[in-house]
Amino acid sequence: MEGIQHRIIKVNGVNLHVAEKGHGPVILFLHGFPELWYSWRHQIVALASLGYRAVAPDLRGYGDSDAPRSPSSYTCLDIVGDLIGLLDAIAADQDKVFVVGHDWGALIAWYLCLFRPDRVKALVNLSVVFNPRNPQKKPLSVMRAVCGHDYYICRFQEVGVIEAELAQIGTKRVLKEFLSYRTPGPLFLPKDKGFGKEASDSPAGLPFWLSEEDFNYYVTKFDKTGFTGGINYYRNIDRNWELVAPWTGTQIKVPVKFIVGDLDLTYNSFHTKDYIHKGGFKRDVPFLQELVIMEGVGHFINEERPDEINKHIYEFFNKF
Repeated sequence: MEGIQHRIIKVNGVNLHVAEKGHGPVILFLHGFPELWYSWRHQIVALASLGYRAVAPDLRGYGDSDAPRSPSSYTCLDIVGDLIGLLDAIAADQDKVFVVGHDWGALIAWYLCLFRPDRVKALVNLSVVFNPRNPQKKPLSVMRAVCGHDYYICRFQEVGVIEAELAQIGTKRVLKEFLSYRTPGPLFLPKDKGFGKEASDSPAGLPFWLSEEDFNYYVTKFDKTGFTGGINYYRNIDRNWELVAPWTGTQIKVPVKFIVGDLDLTYNSFHTKDYIHKGGFKRDVPFLQELVIMEGVGHFINEERPDEINKHIYEFFNKF
């Protein structure tokens, strides 16, 4: 896209591809699964035009960044370590930066604020709420108990198995199924039945918010890398639970704006609505300043409603 610069920055032995545009206070954009820096293309252009320096890496395992082979290289500490190294390399003149996260990027942003609140000026997180650590229960056991073994996160755990199934379905169809998912509830991937469909069933079409040209960018990158890098984040959910034990009960102490669509699977799973609306979220994130529930909007909120999200980001960060 015009005016967006690209470079490779080596951080902690890992080469990270970074897209950036603009000058001024840094906004660090963190993508989710199955996404890339490109998922923030609308926000990069808009916020750069409004006086910010928009920085969006391909997180490790994605796109043109390195993808370490071992699943153990994708813990929350590894990813946050990448981000701190990246900020030291590109924004050494700024003690704190603005952060925007979506999906796994939102989860990583919560970890960043948990571990290093001294580096975050304010946070806009999309789709995924803060998940306080329950010292009594590992997350995967809860997911299996509530949703069963066909729940997509549970299906992602065994190395090589889901990759083989996704490869059989094909990159284009896998991306279409994920990106077009708008069911307000958990996603299931029954074994050997893909997205709950037979191979002969018609594939999902492109979501209305995604052009063929933009879709082909995703296809090209995931054709090259496969999905293993992104899936490895899910394989560390229980390991992350172990690693963050010292932070049990710790609140998120940075200013936060949270935005979610009312059709988002995350909003409609695991009692998230009750957590958000009955005081739990505000208890754990005491500096939560704004909460936005967007009606008729699915999971990929920053691409589905880019103009509104751009405005939300700008109006919040402009306060600081």
